[in-house]
Amino acid sequence: MKRGLVALPIIVLLAFGALALVQLLRPQKGDFERVSRAAPIVSFDRMGGGRLSFSPPPEGQAIAVNLFASWCGPCEAEHDKLKAIAARHPDRLYGVLYKDTPENGAAFLDRLGNPYRDVVLDPDGSGGLDFGLTGVPETFVVSADGNILLHVRGELDDRSVSAINDLLAGR
Repeated sequence: MKRGLVALPIIVLLAFGALALVQLLRPQKGDFERVSRAAPIVSFDRMGGGRLSFSPPPEGQAIAVNLFASWCGPCEAEHDKLKAIAARHPDRLYGVLYKDTPENGAAFLDRLGNPYRDVVLDPDGSGGLDFGLTGVPETFVVSADGNILLHVRGELDDRSVSAINDLLAGR
């Protein structure tokens, strides 16, 4: 009986380890979370000069804010999906150049096309952290009253693009 009690913690530890391994090997790519919290009240420098804040959003309507970087492979991979969102919702997609230089960001957008109405700079990453960024790329939908409605972690997929389009359309 005592030998069974000694083995119990080891069995429990092995079970938790196996569960963690399964979760690490099968991540849910493209998952996103619905949130309802205020967008950060931070004013960013615009790439072309001036300042911009997303709380409340410009022009008082829901917007999508995509955090990207020229050095980010998944940012390049999702770029066509961003162009599709921008085509469907003109002037409602904004970019935040995260921990990158304006020169590198401009070259990236010149090469791939610029889907953004405006691009702001976040050279030290503090603005991204205020949003709740865990790593680029990430996309947020901000409601007309300045609340984050959706947070897409990682590269956009068809499901997340559909969710973004629905929120921007007011559904």
